Amino acid sequence: MKQAVMFGAGNIGRGFLGQLFSESGYLVNFVDVDQALLAALNERGRYTIRLVTNESSDDVSVGPVRGLAASDRDAVAEVIAQAGIGATAVGAGALRHVAPTLAAGIIRRADQGVKTPLNLIICENLKDAARLFRGMVENELPPGYHAYLAKHVGFVDTVIARMVPPLPPELRAQDPSLIVVEPYKELPVDAAGFVGPPPEIVGMQPVAPFAFYTERKLYMHNAGHAVLGYLGYQKGYIYGYEALQDAEIIAAVRGAMQESQQALEKKYGMAAGAITPYLEDAVTRFHNRALGDTIFRLARDPIRKLAPNDRLIGAALNALEQGVQPVNLVRGIAGALRFDPLEDPIALQLQDQLQRTGLEAVLKSICGLAPDSPLVEMVKRDYEAAKS
Repeated sequence: MKQAVMFGAGNIGRGFLGQLFSESGYLVNFVDVDQALLAALNERGRYTIRLVTNESSDDVSVGPVRGLAASDRDAVAEVIAQAGIGATAVGAGALRHVAPTLAAGIIRRADQGVKTPLNLIICENLKDAARLFRGMVENELPPGYHAYLAKHVGFVDTVIARMVPPLPPELRAQDPSLIVVEPYKELPVDAAGFVGPPPEIVGMQPVAPFAFYTERKLYMHNAGHAVLGYLGYQKGYIYGYEALQDAEIIAAVRGAMQESQQALEKKYGMAAGAITPYLEDAVTRFHNRALGDTIFRLARDPIRKLAPNDRLIGAALNALEQGVQPVNLVRGIAGALRFDPLEDPIALQLQDQLQRTGLEAVLKSICGLAPDSPLVEMVKRDYEAAKS
């Protein structure tokens, strides 16, 4: 049977890629450190995905699957030697721990004379993740294997848009392998990253130019979620779907996404309105009550979300470059600067920095904005207006 290797059996590995690989006819080998989860996967040889919407809940059995301990490098290397497709969803910081094991598997493939390509889809929240991870793996390989790596192993960037909320503790206690997700299962991948023809994987869409799909996800979907989170927090809402019932908030969320839509359509030479179906689909998915997505999850870690190229600042700058006024995106930026729950240490760090250094210094050090940037004055006006 065709085999896939999936580094990471968490929300994205088990809740998305594992399903797609299984439905494409692969035995899915999950590599993870969670011993209880691995035991559950091996005991049953399959696991359950619960697809939830506001109207339905459907359980789907995913299998066959196996669980491999990340520490068992020899067993994992043997699976890599046999695999026809793979993916990582371990968190950007953990890629350096995966690289030596992947290198060991690539050495085994080369020594066994395997000529068929192995393409790895890199599902990490990291810019240029595929290129960076390829470099990590190359550094783990003896120079004599570098040519094999270049010719036979592909590293493929992707954009993950399926929403997978954390599993409630009571459900995990009943079944550690259960995962609850939305039904959405489109996986755009960078067509240029593959070695050889892209394999036929359910839901996978090789696309070019890939930069458009990355920016569409970050500047529309992620930006819309961030605006929802920060404005919802200011009004005391607990869940995202609750805040969307507020006319002022839904108008701002749609407005922010439309600002990015207009900018992206101009930037990539698309017809006005070409991205509207994507926007409408995203907003519909934001309303999914069954996911229980909280305002806190949408808004937490504001320093990362205010980074120069991230969902708010990046989207606003992109809009300005294309002649679009980012009025609603600025509302989200100002909301992020006011986000101060005690449960989020990053938010408290941001508030401390604002108190010590002032708004303009924060906009420069965290957001990368020069003092003469037109975005600075826009944010200052909105931020100060909310304080008065």
